[in-house]
Amino acid sequence: MSQSPRHHAVLPRLRRVEGQIRGISRMVQERRYCIDVIQQLTAARKALDQVSLRIMNGHINACVSEAIRRREGAKKINELMQTINRFVK
Repeated sequence: MSQSPRHHAVLPRLRRVEGQIRGISRMVQERRYCIDVIQQLTAARKALDQVSLRIMNGHINACVSEAIRRREGAKKINELMQTINRFVK
């Protein structure tokens, strides 16, 4: 898969999450207060969810839309629905 501008746009967000995870790891090593660690884990998970939503939005606007134009959308829509079901569980 080539790197489109859509993919390039999420890289800074992923780097930020990566930094969050490193910070959480340090917090655990330092035996920081559990609630503080959980709060940071929740923030990191929400940040990853936002990245997932951006990528999913790009997929819908590019891949799924193109498949529908080619009258081959059923497979892409099914694939998308499976992904959404995994995302919300």
